[in-house]
Amino acid sequence: MLPIHEIHDEFLKGLSPQNAGGIVRLILQAPTGSGKSTQIPQMLLDAGRIPDGRQIVVMQPRRIAAKMLARRVASERGGTVGDEIGYQVRLDRKTGSRTRVRYVTEGILLREWLREPDLPHVGCLIFDEFHERHLYGDLSLAQALRLQATSRPDLLIILMSATLDTTPLQKFLPDATLLRSEGRTYPVDIHYLDRDPRATQTDIWQSAATTAERMATLTDGDLLIFMPGRYEIDRTLDALGRTAVGKTADCLPLHGDLSPADQDRALSPSPRRRIIVSTNIAETSLTIDGVRGVIDSGLARVARFDPARGVDQLEIEAISQSAADQRAGRAGRTAPGVCVRLWTQAGHANRPPRDTP
Repeated sequence: MLPIHEIHDEFLKGLSPQNAGGIVRLILQAPTGSGKSTQIPQMLLDAGRIPDGRQIVVMQPRRIAAKMLARRVASERGGTVGDEIGYQVRLDRKTGSRTRVRYVTEGILLREWLREPDLPHVGCLIFDEFHERHLYGDLSLAQALRLQATSRPDLLIILMSATLDTTPLQKFLPDATLLRSEGRTYPVDIHYLDRDPRATQTDIWQSAATTAERMATLTDGDLLIFMPGRYEIDRTLDALGRTAVGKTADCLPLHGDLSPADQDRALSPSPRRRIIVSTNIAETSLTIDGVRGVIDSGLARVARFDPARGVDQLEIEAISQSAADQRAGRAGRTAPGVCVRLWTQAGHANRPPRDTP
């Protein structure tokens, strides 16, 4: 049983109106891997809380997460994607007339609002991974609150996150019910490098491959390596191919440009050790069973607005301490694990505590 089921009764109780206006707003803080992204929509559906003909819409920051979560939930319910459980992302949609749970990216919902301002087909909006605080997510929440306070008091609003600082959010939504799921994690032994790879002019992917060879002696489980993007993932896989551990393991990429079959391959068990090299998609939303070791580059590609050119651009930045903790926690899901951070302990103290919205 996943940890989120331990608060099943509290969750259903929290769906009852908590104020004179009869509206329902719920904040759920649950650790990575607790099952909130897959189980909360199913709890809502099975409790009959959403009227027939209306959907539970789960907003995800990333396309790959929306697709893979839909496939996972559809499989758990013995169906196929596009029937009871579906998804919709930019240029790709699998839904049908019977779809009750729909995983979407945030921009999809805003476009729906332009067409149907009252969202008559939606019974519940779930903002997953809300701590990432994208512009689309904030706009969607503002519009949802306004809609709920006017023409749609029956609309349920749920915000979920593993590392969300709930204090300012509770001030913003004083009438929201706060629930916490403690989850279950095993200890993770965290190591740092003595010197930053940049100081020795070592490519981050070469440092990761060298660390993977050392880590293979510390654990017999699968390894998960975090890299900022596809280019760095390809370089890491190439470097792993020249190591002893890489030649005896299944070295697999995981990023948004892969086909569904290749994405499933990275997440599926294998008789051999797996070394999965992923973007930060594996940091949240998705759980990869069997991982006992994490190698963290400490980097991520982040969309930033360039005021000089008036466009968004992707920049490689150092991740925050909370993001690093989420990544390390991937090694302790089902047994004690090991995490090696490819930066120094002193450098870690200089990282921001949380991501900047």
